[in-house]
Amino acid sequence: MTRAGIHIRLRLLKALTFAACCLPLAKLAWDAFTGGLGANPIEAVLNRLGFWTLTLLTLSLAPTPAHDLLGLAWPVRVRRMLGLFTFAYATLHLCWYVGVDQFFDLHVLAKDVLKRKFMAVGFVAWLLLVPLAVTSTDRWVRRLGYARWKRLHRLVYAVAALGVVHFVWRVKADALRPYVFATILAALLGARAAARVRAEVSRAGAPRPRSSPDRTASGGMPRRPGWRRRGCRRRGPPRARARGSRRGAGRRAGPSGTPIRP
Repeated sequence: MTRAGIHIRLRLLKALTFAACCLPLAKLAWDAFTGGLGANPIEAVLNRLGFWTLTLLTLSLAPTPAHDLLGLAWPVRVRRMLGLFTFAYATLHLCWYVGVDQFFDLHVLAKDVLKRKFMAVGFVAWLLLVPLAVTSTDRWVRRLGYARWKRLHRLVYAVAALGVVHFVWRVKADALRPYVFATILAALLGARAAARVRAEVSRAGAPRPRSSPDRTASGGMPRRPGWRRRGCRRRGPPRARARGSRRGAGRRAGPSGTPIRP
C-alpha cells in the first residue's frame, strides 16, 4: 500500500473513532429532549457521564496489550484520542455535579468531599487526569523527553484504579458493573505486566557482543598506539613543518626556515 493510502485509512480510522466517542453525548441529548432520562434526570445524566468516562478510560488502556499480544497496530493510532475523550467526559461529569446538582455551593461541595469517600477518590482521579491531558501533545513529548513523559503518563494506571474504586463505592443497587470494570482492568494490567516481563527475559537471554577495547580481535596482542579502533584509519605522525618559511625562504633553506648563506 502506498503512503497516501495509509494516510487516508488513518484519517478514516480517526474520524470513525471520533464519531463513536461522540455517540454517547448524542444519545444523552436525544433522551433529554424526548424525556427518556427517567424520574431523576440530573442523577441519570451524572451516572451516564461517569459510566462512559470509565468505559473510555478502559478502552484507552487496551491498545498496548492488543499490540503486544495480537500484533494489532491500528488501536495505538487512536489511543491519544481515547484518552482525551476520557478527560472530556470526566470533566463533564464533574461540572454536571458541581454546577447542576449542587448549584456551585462550595460549602456543600467541600462537605461532600470530606464526608463521602467516593467523592474524594473521584476528585483525586480527575486531578491526576489533568496533567495527562495537558501533556498529550507531541510538543510536550519533545519538551519533557520521552522517558520522563512516559513515566508521567503511567499515572493512568492509578487513575483507572481510582475510577473503579469510585464506581464501586458510588453504586447502590446495580453492583455488577463496577466489578466487571475491575475484572477488565485487572486483565489489561496483567497483560501489560506479562508483556513487559517477557521483554525483559528475552533481553536478558540475548547474547551480549564481546568488546575488547585494548586488544585485537585475532591474536590477543595489544594494539599499536596509532590505532583507535578496528577498521578506523591509523593515526599518522604529526605533519612535518614546511621546509621553507613564508619570509622569503627560497630553494636553499635550512630546517629552521632561514636561508643558507653561501
